[in-house]
Amino acid sequence: MRASRFLPRSTLALAVSLLAGCALQTPPPSAELQKEALPNASLPQQWKQPAEPGAVADQAFDSFNDAALAALIREALTYNADLRAGAARVEQAKGYVTVAGADLKPGVAAMAKGGGKWSGDYSGMENALIGATWEIDVWGRQRYGARAAADDYASAQLDYQYARQSLAAWVVRSWLLAVQTTQQESLLQEMVQSASKLVEMTQQRLKSGIGDEQDVAQAQASLGETRDRLRQVQLARTQALRALEVLLGRYPGADIQTAARLPAMPAPVPAGLPAELLARRPDVVAAERRVAASFNRTEEARVAHLPKISLTATFGAVSSDLIVLQNKDNPTTGLGGTLLWPIFTGGALDAQVDIRTAEQQQAVAQYAAVGLRAFDEVEGALASETALRERQAILDQVARDSRRSMELATVQYKVGINDLRGVLQEQMRLYNALLTLVQVQGDRLAQRVNLHLALGGGFGDAAANTAGESGATPSPAGPSPTVPAS
Repeated sequence: MRASRFLPRSTLALAVSLLAGCALQTPPPSAELQKEALPNASLPQQWKQPAEPGAVADQAFDSFNDAALAALIREALTYNADLRAGAARVEQAKGYVTVAGADLKPGVAAMAKGGGKWSGDYSGMENALIGATWEIDVWGRQRYGARAAADDYASAQLDYQYARQSLAAWVVRSWLLAVQTTQQESLLQEMVQSASKLVEMTQQRLKSGIGDEQDVAQAQASLGETRDRLRQVQLARTQALRALEVLLGRYPGADIQTAARLPAMPAPVPAGLPAELLARRPDVVAAERRVAASFNRTEEARVAHLPKISLTATFGAVSSDLIVLQNKDNPTTGLGGTLLWPIFTGGALDAQVDIRTAEQQQAVAQYAAVGLRAFDEVEGALASETALRERQAILDQVARDSRRSMELATVQYKVGINDLRGVLQEQMRLYNALLTLVQVQGDRLAQRVNLHLALGGGFGDAAANTAGESGATPSPAGPSPTVPAS
């Protein structure tokens, strides 16, 4: 079975030979892409902020060696709704790879038809036909498309990997905030008790004639302020618990249980080198794969101007009980080819090249934005870690000094040298120092999570046990302050 429009066999042979010799253009390598995307950003040899030397550990910092927190991370990775949506996007991208690859293979279809008076065909003719069509990818159009789909799939996998890391980091930070507010709530409850005792003491002194109404009013005002701070912290704790439960895929009822005190500060995290970050962080590598995908789509659009060459093959049989067929080969076979060369498309093909080129430029700019954000996050986390470490040391000393000052003020009050206002001021100063110290400890732990995530480190469940700083969470100033007895 032949048609006059099919190409001569010599032309088809030439097309087949071209298929083997047509090499595809490759996307720019990482070093070239970095120069093009970041022409104004000279990467330093070391981080500008103080950093721990050594290679970034993939699973060195995931759960503060807390089994309950590690279980929460696993629960979030299983049930978080946004992460499940990300997994579906990965499967979608995987399907597109299969679809794009299918264009490189021959397509086979079958057709059968039966005739009869009930079907409106009175010839009684029956036929069956199997046909195969294969577009020869001479210029690489289909291969470019397949490579673009593979790059999209790779970027989706990397985005999903980074989403998992980000989710684990959010779980840890939310857990830390809940623990931090729990510890602050405990301190504020002690403050309320102490302030209540102060109110009772001033009222008793007023009845005994050795106090005045100003002392009573000041003590009551201090009690009200402390109760208000307690209520604010309780609300913050409830919100932190609900946020954590949403991450876990649970109903946000603020019912989850957390630790009562913040964990010890883990050992420093090795930060690696700035030049390694772009090749390590999954979101940056994903942006690089999107650049490659856009490059392949641009090349796909360019070669769409060239002719498409296809081979066709058929195998069929025809029979009839009502009419006599002429003496022809039965079954029948055919082999041929087609050439389709777009000559005039109204500028559509040129516009497609322009569109794909603009998309490639956009992908390069987005790669630059992601890379710069990654560098900024690392430098910011390193700077915050240094500042918070120094602040914690300062506040440790402030708490010690405040405790000593309160003890002296209490002695002076008991012997009649000082009035109640002096004791009240020293008490509030000490409690404020302790509350700020807990805040800084929580912020420092959260910044460590931020640093590990910014460096591209993982949050796996099998993290190695790290040596932490002993005694970081308990207040170095000793037990909570108490109100002097009247």
